Amino acid sequence: IICINMIHISPWEATIGLMKTAGRYLKQDGLLYCFGPYKENGTIVQSNLGLGPTEYFNSNIDISLKSRDPSWGVRNLEDVVKLAEESGLHLVERIEMPANNLSVIYQKKK
Repeated sequence: IICINMIHISPWEATIGLMKTAGRYLKQDGLLYCFGPYKENGTIVQSNLGLGPTEYFNSNIDISLKSRDPSWGVRNLEDVVKLAEESGLHLVERIEMPANNLSVIYQKKK
């Protein structure tokens, strides 16, 4: 399953649905790939890859999203990982990407 730029631009309930659905329908060892901005320990992840014109945008993305819809926002990766674990998935890789995004890969537990 591939999920790109959804977790931060949707209510938390959408992420709950994503994880529950992935946990239910992925076969053993199946993967869920998520891409987008995250916070770690309450701070937006700032990668060293591809910084430039997008740096200002990404540093203010959480404020911008919440001004459009209070249920949106950059999520704490720790909260998303916990939710994934509760749905039978475990974190297998976290990869820094350009423009302060992460690729986060989960696998259905055996």
